Amino acid sequence: MSAELRRREARRPRCGSRVAAVLLASTALGGCLGAPKIEDRWTRVDIVSTNLIPYQSLPAGSTQTVTGRMTVTYRAILTGVAVAELRASSTLSPGSVVVHPEAERVPMAYDIERVLQNSVPLGREARPVTGWDHLIQPIDFTFRATVPTDSTAGLFLLCYLGSGTEIRLSDGTDSLVVTPFGSDQYQVLPVGMGLTLGP
Repeated sequence: MSAELRRREARRPRCGSRVAAVLLASTALGGCLGAPKIEDRWTRVDIVSTNLIPYQSLPAGSTQTVTGRMTVTYRAILTGVAVAELRASSTLSPGSVVVHPEAERVPMAYDIERVLQNSVPLGREARPVTGWDHLIQPIDFTFRATVPTDSTAGLFLLCYLGSGTEIRLSDGTDSLVVTPFGSDQYQVLPVGMGLTLGP
């Protein structure tokens, strides 16, 4: 090859290399820009319907029948217990935490963990569940709960997942002890709503 031909060859665009570089860059950008949010990657619990509404006032000392439906949208294989529960806190109010069916899911998950640690159960329904990625499982719930008469800053209806252990009580009956799943550890997003104590 003459010196002139070698110079022309050196100046010729390397199309294959450029195309490969563009494809690699596009793939890298697509992977970053297309990453789904945590709300779409973690198992999530949603309230579909209930006879209570957010911030509703429940009369002190009354007995309430709580009904509704939640769904669990699984993002991984998971076995545990689905819980719908009314709880009372003497330190947390609906205004001090973000607990609302339409709230941002990740901050609400952490606030629900706070509520679970600083409240007592008033009534619940719990049932064993097992799911796998992409399964949407509807769960109906009905339970009765007695509202406290005082020393209550806030009431909360919570729907969450946990592990369950059956124990035998001293009177011979069986009871289910539920340990809520930690949001980070199990990649689960619970849901709930705040309620108030009325006269």
